[in-house]
Amino acid sequence: MADLFGQGDFAVRMDWGPTGARATRSDLAVVVDVLSFSTSVCVAVERGMRIYPYPWRGPQAQAYAEERGAVLAVGRLEAVRDGQVRAPSLSPAGLLECPPVDRLVLPSPNGSTIAAALDEVGARVAVGCLRNARAVAAWLAPQLEAGRSVAVIAAGERWSADDSLRPAVEDQLGAGAVLSGLVALGHGHRMSPEARLAADLFEAARGRLRDVLANCVGGLELADKGFGADVDVAAALESSGTVPVLVDGAFGPGGAPGAAV
Repeated sequence: MADLFGQGDFAVRMDWGPTGARATRSDLAVVVDVLSFSTSVCVAVERGMRIYPYPWRGPQAQAYAEERGAVLAVGRLEAVRDGQVRAPSLSPAGLLECPPVDRLVLPSPNGSTIAAALDEVGARVAVGCLRNARAVAAWLAPQLEAGRSVAVIAAGERWSADDSLRPAVEDQLGAGAVLSGLVALGHGHRMSPEARLAADLFEAARGRLRDVLANCVGGLELADKGFGADVDVAAALESSGTVPVLVDGAFGPGGAPGAAV
């Protein structure tokens, strides 16, 4: 038996968080953080921005941005004042409306940390969400046919009490959407049970994604803070053909399907 916890008997794997990202050790990996990081990266790259992920906000993030001639994204609440969009932030809806910048540092303790963990173990890292799920699946499929392995990593959230992982339904569905795309392309037989069941769950919820995202914990939290529009942007299934890929520390467009490595 191959690596047990890394699902190494299967070419297509699915796991959670930074620890799951390191365990799967695949050739290609997709970060899924639907209500913030991955949808924001997808929107920003689609608008021509180059996105530098960074784990935390603060002085170090500002210095990191300055070293790269980039703008540092602000918090969601900082980005909007008196109803006017002021600056890029981790809000997908805000990134659709704000003036685009050439380079943007996007602090994110979940998505950015997972991207870094995947990069550290040698995976080619892409970003997936509901908006670009079909495009990501098309990008991955030729690599599977060439014998490479794929992991789809759902970010989840963190409990404030002890910083432990809180699995998030929106990320389960986003991962499932990418995996469902691979099933449709004929790769279901290559999947671990974890990956196949994520695809099945997505298919069960496909017709009511907007309702599920609006009423899950993450969606309700955003609405309570005044960012319900982010749910609408995140729920726009297959609205984007952009596949952001991490190259030299930044996410940019991944090119044609199959151009992953």
